[in-house]
Amino acid sequence: MESSTQDRNLPATPRRLQKAREDGQVPRSRDLSHIVVLGGGLVTLFLMVPWGYEQLRRSMREAFAFDADTLRHPELIVRALGDGMGAGLVFFLPLGVIVAVAAVVAMVASGSFALSTKPLMPEISKIGLISGFGRLFSRQQFFEVLKLLGITVLLAVVGYVFMSSHMHEFGSLLLRPLESSLSQLGQWFAVGVGGLLAVVALVAMIDVPLQTHLHKHRLRMSHQEVKNEHKETEGNPLLKSRQRQIARDLAQGNSVARVPKADLVVMNPTHYAVAIQYDEKTMAAPHVIAKGADLVALRIRDMAKDSNVPVLQSPMLARALYAHTEIDQQVPVALFTAVAQVLAYVYQLRAALKGQGPMPGEPPKPEVPVELDPHHGRITTPVSVGA
Repeated sequence: MESSTQDRNLPATPRRLQKAREDGQVPRSRDLSHIVVLGGGLVTLFLMVPWGYEQLRRSMREAFAFDADTLRHPELIVRALGDGMGAGLVFFLPLGVIVAVAAVVAMVASGSFALSTKPLMPEISKIGLISGFGRLFSRQQFFEVLKLLGITVLLAVVGYVFMSSHMHEFGSLLLRPLESSLSQLGQWFAVGVGGLLAVVALVAMIDVPLQTHLHKHRLRMSHQEVKNEHKETEGNPLLKSRQRQIARDLAQGNSVARVPKADLVVMNPTHYAVAIQYDEKTMAAPHVIAKGADLVALRIRDMAKDSNVPVLQSPMLARALYAHTEIDQQVPVALFTAVAQVLAYVYQLRAALKGQGPMPGEPPKPEVPVELDPHHGRITTPVSVGA
């Protein structure tokens, strides 16, 4: 059963936000686009006006220059018209390119840019009287109405203050020379438009975080949606556990080939087998280089016998090593004593077989903490050794 809107009180997860971006759903501030387009366009226009004014004067001078040669060759008029249009393109084309680039940069910087064609695809579910009224009276539209009212009031106040403070200068403008009047108009235009742009910039600074908040509010999730997403991302826990077990079994099976490098193999006596290696020059403690259960344990035992690696049957130690140590990891600190006892016995046995010392007595009984034995409470058999 789908979760209702009232149940969606959890913030959107990063995966939900990323999926929304892939679908073209990103927070967009129209006021930011407006201030960038208007402000960037006016600044660019202000910087290009002197050059454009000279180009316009030259084009008009050439267009209104007629003589007998022009009358004899009418194609010159067409050429002059083409030159004027080219000059206009040279003036307005950079203006349009600069404004477009500024708009794209603003969208990317604010996180409102997403490459997706999904918003262009029609959605039948959005066509309907009820859904239309729902969007008309949504939280998004409520804030849009409040924002437009605020912009209208601010623009009206700024316009009124500017007009009332320059009313006397407006009345005396006709008494000035044309060049002085045009210069004064240009200054008033820059100041007036600058004030209006300041209002739009102020609204944009408020609107950008507001749109981000509304976007995240629309993407809120219910507890069930979070659980479903977690299952889709992580997979079924039972299946993941089974996959990890299979990977572990494969790793244990592949480690059997390293048994000939071991110093000894500890078994229980057929259910578990752990191969231990210790090199005092490169290892701070003995390492488990192979381990396995059931059939893998038998393979480790057979390969150890074929490679003349001592095999010690110590059920409690084998179970503890198998349960608490991974392949290529050193044995736990709590098992250092037990492993040291069996390693010392193996070293004495090797030395005796080489004629470098007396034959050791009975195999030791390793001191294994009972809490490390996963089968604690069961009766174990005495330790025996074979090679």
